[in-house]
This record gives sequence, C-alpha cells and structure tokens, in this order.
Amino acid sequence: MEVKAQAKYVRIGPRKLRNIVDLIKGRKVEEAIGILRNLKKKGAKILENVIKSAENNGKNKGEGIEWKIKNIIIDGGPMLKRYRAAPMGRGVMVRKRTSHITVILEGEE
Repeated sequence: MEVKAQAKYVRIGPRKLRNIVDLIKGRKVEEAIGILRNLKKKGAKILENVIKSAENNGKNKGEGIEWKIKNIIIDGGPMLKRYRAAPMGRGVMVRKRTSHITVILEGEE
C-alpha cells in the first residue's frame, strides 16, 4: 500500500533539499523524523512536515501499518526573478528558486 503527500512552491532551492533527502531515503518514518530533527538546516523542517503529512494520509487508510519512505522527489518550481545593482550601472538577475516536494510512503503490515 502506498500513500503520497506533496508540498508545492516551497521557497527553498531544490539543490539544498536533495542533499538532505539522501540521508533519509529508504528509512522508517520515525527514524527519518529523528534524523531530520537533529539537522540544522531549513530544509529539514520542511521535509519533516511533508513526511508527517504523508503519514497522516496513511493513517486514514488503516491503523497499525508501519510506514517506510519509498521515494522522495524534489523538483524545481518556478523562479522569482529579481534584479540587483552591479558595477558600471548594470543590473544582474537574481533567481530566487522554489521547489516541489513529493513524498511516497510504503506500508508494511
């Protein structure tokens, strides 16, 4: 049995999130949340919330199921484009990146 949760348009770059995902892929939900709570990164808190959301979606399907992280997909979202002053009267584009996070959990009865 699989359940899924998504968070879209999250204001953090996808590269920063992908570094964290490698630590928790394939682990049980409780273990993954424990790892994320001990990380000092902004993305850890965001991923923790999405994993908890997926787990709650699974509780609606049935009680007593042990959930394991099957896959976490981090996709890039739209960029907010801003300009910053640069030397010699120029403007340089600053890309403020966003992410789409998808968490897929697998149930073990």
